[in-house]
Amino acid sequence: MRVAVTGAGGFVGRAVASALGGAGHDVVPVTRAVADVERPDQVAAVLADVEAACHLAAVVRVRDSLADPLGTWRTNLGGTLAVLGALRPGARLVLASTAAIHDDVPPAHPYGASKLAAELAARDASATGALGTVSLRLANVAGPGDTDGSRLLPAILAAACGGTPFTVNGDGSAVRDLVHVDDAAAAFVAALDVAAPGSFRAVPVGSGRPVTIREVLASVERVTGRAVAVAYRDAAPEPRTVTVDPTEARSALGWAPRRSTIDRIVRDALTSGA
Repeated sequence: MRVAVTGAGGFVGRAVASALGGAGHDVVPVTRAVADVERPDQVAAVLADVEAACHLAAVVRVRDSLADPLGTWRTNLGGTLAVLGALRPGARLVLASTAAIHDDVPPAHPYGASKLAAELAARDASATGALGTVSLRLANVAGPGDTDGSRLLPAILAAACGGTPFTVNGDGSAVRDLVHVDDAAAAFVAALDVAAPGSFRAVPVGSGRPVTIREVLASVERVTGRAVAVAYRDAAPEPRTVTVDPTEARSALGWAPRRSTIDRIVRDALTSGA
């Protein structure tokens, strides 16, 4: 299948493009240099001859969305609308969404709200029968290739290597779900197979192995053999617990998190130099 990957230059996008290629798909990597998702004409030109798309190009940081909510909406919703409008009838679409979306709770920030709006647009477009969509509500993706120092694991690894001390908001008991980037990429490959025209499904994707921030710190110290310098500050206004149950992904996609233990994630990230 000829599959476009928007956001192919990003941490998760690179892994998705690689996994699709490994599965035998003809991958069309789409970076901003190729087509800006805020330019529907550019998106239409690139997607004109593809059979499917994995759409990952987005504003992905909650703090960035709070600082620039309109820019976040332009990219996250506007970019998705551009992709939806460019895909030909019968195409398949896999959206990168977020576990910050819960069906019964309004999103607490522009990032989550814009991702939910993108899902709703894809749902309505799919209901016409013109395409089929699977939206993957991803947990915190981590592992090899992540060089973003503002993210949890790269920041802790940098502190273990003598960099700036890692800042813990509160006492470190906040719970997160970390999914290995290769597992996340495999979910995109699996989702393509079930994105049948006329259907829409939102599927949570995570490890099912929640860890506290303290447990992530302990894993980094265990794997690296180095102490992590930590600075504590008051708890931030953010969810205390973020967990993802992979049961639906197993049944809907035939997918399971095979690499997403915390020590495996840390070890792979360390080996890759991330």
